[in-house]
Amino acid sequence: MMRPHYILLPANPLFIAMTLLLAFLLNLLPWGQWPGVPDFVALALVFWSIHQPRKIGIGIAFCMGLLMDVHEATLLGQNALAYTLLSYFAIMIHRRVLWFSVSVQALHVLPLMLLTQLIQLVIRMSVNGKFPGWLYFAESFVSMALWPLVVWLLLAPQRRAVDRDDNRPI
Repeated sequence: MMRPHYILLPANPLFIAMTLLLAFLLNLLPWGQWPGVPDFVALALVFWSIHQPRKIGIGIAFCMGLLMDVHEATLLGQNALAYTLLSYFAIMIHRRVLWFSVSVQALHVLPLMLLTQLIQLVIRMSVNGKFPGWLYFAESFVSMALWPLVVWLLLAPQRRAVDRDDNRPI
């Protein structure tokens, strides 16, 4: 049985900015270096790049990447490059991804998150030569598992109230 497609309200730019700020603050918490903790900024960037590609683009992804580079004290531009490519590929596939259910969307998000981690890993290994282990990639699978929750939370303000007024066209 097909689920109904509801018309969503426009996304509030202030809400988008607040979610990116909240994602950045979640990345600032000390659990960020634990294996399996997702990159919340990357997850928020993928979501908004898929759902609002005209409001969130490559420039904002680059700026968020620079903020993460400064926070993590890594090579300047490492996260900026990864987030820029992440946003580019998410915008590139956004029309196709939106046709699928949320669980299938999560399968489309997994390669994007793995690519982001792979870019970060290649840059880190070229600088210090240490491989962090295969558990490093658990972050992408946790992000994939969190995708339905992220979609539900971030689309909640855009959903219309279900009312039975037959006189309104929308």
